[in-house]
Amino acid sequence: SKMDQHYLARLQAAAGREGDPGPMDRGRELQRGFGSGLLGSPGPVFSSLGAPLSVSPHVTTSTEAAGETRMDTDQPGRHDDGLPLGNSTLPPRAFGQSLLLSSPDRRRAREAASPAPASHSSSPLGSPLRVGRGLQDRYSDRLMPMRAAATENMVDEPAQVRTPSSQQELRDEAGKVTYTMLLRNEVLGSSATDVPATAAAAAAPDKVFHYREGAYGSVASEPQSAFALSPVGSTSQQLLQSPRKSPRKISKVPFKVLDAPDLQDDFYLNLVDWSSLNVLAVGLGACVYLWSACTSQVTKLCDLHHGDCVTSVRWMQRGSHIAVGSSNGTVMLWDAQACRRVRSMEGHHSRCSSMAWNASLLSTGSRDRTILHRDVRVPAPFIHRLTGHQQEVCGLQWSPDDQYLAAGDNDNKLVLWTATSTEPVHRFTDHIAAVKAIAWSPHQHGLLASGGGTADQCIRFWNTVTFQPLQVVDTQSQVCNIAWSKSANELVSTHGYSQNQVIVWKYPSMAQIATLTGHSMRVLYLAMSPDGQTIVTGAGDETLRFWNVFGKAQATRDPRSVLNMAAQLR
Repeated sequence: SKMDQHYLARLQAAAGREGDPGPMDRGRELQRGFGSGLLGSPGPVFSSLGAPLSVSPHVTTSTEAAGETRMDTDQPGRHDDGLPLGNSTLPPRAFGQSLLLSSPDRRRAREAASPAPASHSSSPLGSPLRVGRGLQDRYSDRLMPMRAAATENMVDEPAQVRTPSSQQELRDEAGKVTYTMLLRNEVLGSSATDVPATAAAAAAPDKVFHYREGAYGSVASEPQSAFALSPVGSTSQQLLQSPRKSPRKISKVPFKVLDAPDLQDDFYLNLVDWSSLNVLAVGLGACVYLWSACTSQVTKLCDLHHGDCVTSVRWMQRGSHIAVGSSNGTVMLWDAQACRRVRSMEGHHSRCSSMAWNASLLSTGSRDRTILHRDVRVPAPFIHRLTGHQQEVCGLQWSPDDQYLAAGDNDNKLVLWTATSTEPVHRFTDHIAAVKAIAWSPHQHGLLASGGGTADQCIRFWNTVTFQPLQVVDTQSQVCNIAWSKSANELVSTHGYSQNQVIVWKYPSMAQIATLTGHSMRVLYLAMSPDGQTIVTGAGDETLRFWNVFGKAQATRDPRSVLNMAAQLR
């Protein structure tokens, strides 16, 4: 018909060359391919770009009465992926292009695209419905048109793991992991007693049971008592004993960094302290500056003249008074709110490098190897002089019950003193380097921690009730400061040579909870906020860095309080 002639003419024009073999055969192949071949039943046909091809309303055949429509394409005789419909060879593969089908699939596609045998149908076009049904069953995957890029992404990218998006899903994931481990304990004889910290990190595998020869040995686990009431074994009971808390996440990036010019790089000085009123005091050169953590306001408290410089600062335990030690041995008491010097106290012949408060009693240590007890309520500059050290006293800390004063010196000794005695109570001599880092535990009575310098690099724990050493931890770095957490049985230490890190420890296991880095020089100074959550570290790189390392302190109720009416009922 004229329609068929018009269609064949358009095919020759699209071929773009003379002598294109078999235009009628190619038209039949188009009818077989698009009407009933690889693409199956009639429907939208997609080009190589993924867009549906337009349907020509002028191209019809004798099958139009059966509801079938012939389609026009820009590349006669080829599908959207470049596969020929006839017996021609495959085009060469482009470099970097991923194949949609494997070699056997592509061979079957060529065979399916070839003209059907004459025995299948007496009509030259064959039976599209019958041939289409058979080929659709064999090549049903060809019903999914997709781009090469989409195929490449599907093959190359790893499988996406679904992450729980709500707290309920997190609990469900943790329950699945626990149940899987319970099954392994009871059925396979495994001995898992701990649930992983995060369910996402230890997601249950696709198969609960994995059978390997000799992997688990005997299925029977530990013998269970005949009088046991639990249907599960002892390991499973330990697994289900209590819910595991997820580990606390500590940010390894400081939330605030302050510039501290002229902050001295001297191991024996103590130039940073945080008051109970949330004010940070820093000694920079000959000046003392105050930084309010509430308003971020900076105030210059004092300026020492005549070549003198600040060597130590220490806030009073309560109130706004601060003690400032200088390089000439003078100790000054300042009122921070009024920015007024209250008094000056002499007594040391060299720099005052360490100080510690005990109510109104101020203890100061100096390079002249002495410790002076000063009562700021009396006019005398000091009330006791302690002379039991052989080198500079660089660390001082009073115990929480105010009974003992721990003093560390450059003679590698840790000495215990009392407020009234002039002779040391005990000497700890296990350190082999200067002892500056000293901290009393607020959670256990009589527990003292101390750290040694570069030649020692150890944190040691002491029982000051029995005067016995408890344990020692090698930190592989110079220990500059130690501070205990107020809310948990944890401590933080700052280090110098050679790693310049800040480490948070869990006591008594001394497992490292977090390691914080950022300072480029020795972390010589450490102070803790009044709420016990934040620490500030200072180093010779002239920066102050603020870290959130500890949790909030839980308020404890006293059952013996007179306000508790239930405690008074019998």
